[in-house]
Amino acid sequence: MQVPILDLKAQYATVKDEVTRAISDVCESQAFALGPAVAEFEKNVAAYCGCKHAIGVSSGTDALLVGLMALNVAPGDEVVTTPFTFFATAGCIVRVGARPVFVDVDPESYNIDPALIEEKITGKTRAIIPVHLFGQLAQMKPIMDVARRHNLALIEDACQAIGASQDGVKAGTFGDCGCFSFYPTKNLGGFGDGGLVTTSSDELAQRIRILRDHGQNPRYFYKEIGGNFRLDGIQGAVLNVKLKHLESWNVKRRQHAELYDRLFTGSPVKTPRIDANNVSIYHQYAIAVPDRDNLAKYLAENGIGSAVFYPKPLHVQDCFVQLGYREGDMPIAERVCGEVLSLPVYPELQPDQIEHTARTVLKFYGLH
Repeated sequence: MQVPILDLKAQYATVKDEVTRAISDVCESQAFALGPAVAEFEKNVAAYCGCKHAIGVSSGTDALLVGLMALNVAPGDEVVTTPFTFFATAGCIVRVGARPVFVDVDPESYNIDPALIEEKITGKTRAIIPVHLFGQLAQMKPIMDVARRHNLALIEDACQAIGASQDGVKAGTFGDCGCFSFYPTKNLGGFGDGGLVTTSSDELAQRIRILRDHGQNPRYFYKEIGGNFRLDGIQGAVLNVKLKHLESWNVKRRQHAELYDRLFTGSPVKTPRIDANNVSIYHQYAIAVPDRDNLAKYLAENGIGSAVFYPKPLHVQDCFVQLGYREGDMPIAERVCGEVLSLPVYPELQPDQIEHTARTVLKFYGLH
């Protein structure tokens, strides 16, 4: 039995007719950069997330970048974040001239450990970027408390967490702004790159809208330098179709995770720990296991997809050597980078595929 890590064609088959009509409408309108389809998506996704403004941008990376720019993070500033995340989180900090300051992660959720943040704050600290990793929110209340005490900007990297919630509040609405990715492999994925910034601040929303279009306001008049961060009309149309299905897709992911959890009970497989006040969207079903790399190889030999997110923490990546971190500085992040493996969890996955995947994992450990 073949079990891919993700099957985008299976999802496409369920929305093909809707998407084709939506794309055709954009083609007829010829409104390819921003335009009515993007405006409609922004309105709908703001309502879904429970915030006042949603601003479509060109990628999750550009969402982070324009968020930092709009909040005036500049050369010489420091931004506290996690080393266990996709590169863009820290890369965007460096791109605005600031310095990423890494904080180790919680050993159960793999999100930034709120208890370790305050000790990393200096007179140069300007912002905190918690990452809602694998579809589960970082614990926002203590992070918000630290941000308030030190008058810091708070940017949520929610690129993996659209629809996830904490204490009934959706990702992307706790901080000054939330940043989302619509890369095709995300729970809400476009037909190419795309992203979004959420905020309930009128002033911040207006600034982001100006910055995403080169900084012009009005057209061809520039008081500051922005970027070309516009969301394409076709992406807005596709995402608007898919948004209507997102909740049901996320429910299926949670059901798949519950089945995996049951099948792995009593085994060496450490299943994802979801905090009691969180509802995860399981962007990844990330287990922690001994002999991870050989397990991944064994699964591949048996036709089962898996993926390592992420094999090396950011603080020891070559491009950040100038920051002065060493192996051992973030012991938990370093350890989990050698243990975590993501298994298939996409909505169209069938129960027999999940059972086959779990059996194969257990067989590797001599348990089935």
